[in-house]
Amino acid sequence: MKTRKEKIFIAGHNGMIGSAILKKLKKKKNLKILYENRNKLDLTDQKKVFKYLKSNKPNGVIIAAAKVGGIVANNTDRASFIYDNLAIQANLIHGSYLAGVKNLIFLGSSCIYPKLSKQPIKERYLLSNYLEKTNEPYSIAKLAGLKLCENYSSQYNLNYKTLMPCNSYGENDNYDSKNSHFIPALIKKIIEAISKNKDHIVLWGNGKSLREVIFSEDVASACIFFLKKKTKHKMFNIGTGSDISIEKYARLIMKHMNVNLKIVFDKKKPNGTFKKLLDSSLAKSYGWKHKTKFEKGISIAINDYLKNHLKKK
Repeated sequence: MKTRKEKIFIAGHNGMIGSAILKKLKKKKNLKILYENRNKLDLTDQKKVFKYLKSNKPNGVIIAAAKVGGIVANNTDRASFIYDNLAIQANLIHGSYLAGVKNLIFLGSSCIYPKLSKQPIKERYLLSNYLEKTNEPYSIAKLAGLKLCENYSSQYNLNYKTLMPCNSYGENDNYDSKNSHFIPALIKKIIEAISKNKDHIVLWGNGKSLREVIFSEDVASACIFFLKKKTKHKMFNIGTGSDISIEKYARLIMKHMNVNLKIVFDKKKPNGTFKKLLDSSLAKSYGWKHKTKFEKGISIAINDYLKNHLKKK
């Protein structure tokens, strides 16, 4: 007698985190992984999303799909960031409920915490103060997704949880000059400076803002770890527990590439939130912890850029 395969739907399988989740799930036996490209399933189309979930009836859903970007994109494309993300989340979360899905993971973001939050940031500091203005629309959308999961779990006795990773980096990252986060932006700037024989790179602000970063495969592991796990809590910080300045990240990446470029600071540009270190002790209390050191993760990310993204400039 054949064992019926469990079905997991990954929304956003082409993105950095989604592709890392897909890579890990493909190693598991007796599992059918569901995923669709955007041209076949537009996640902002409620009718199509509801129909897809009802037809396929997955046992679990992981929402790694979102409209994302760095400080420039967040601050200039504000309407799209709030609308697209609200639509994607509402369609997938309510559609999962209608399709009888019991287990769901929604990926939030550390930027949903207040700009001036106490440090390190605990889950209970959510909504305790004002958000960072530059990414407020994105943050509001993510907060709505978190509250959808929290209240659907409560009202309908479901296991819908939100994971809030710190800044993520890794293979298959976004290197678009207008939309990337700071780690891929640093990798691209340094490699371009080397290739053009420049002696410097330019960083926004004063470079002193502190950031905690985590490798994409560690976030993927957290999604898989918590998907079916029964927990009292419905939101978890996912981080490494340490942060350093953006300037120091730039110097570490240069050191890894064996170059020493001058750093010029464009202080007319914004610094963003000065510090947002997560307290991930709650996730660790359930048995999850990150495994990848920055030196190893950044090596993988740099090699991925050189192999798969450098030609696409």
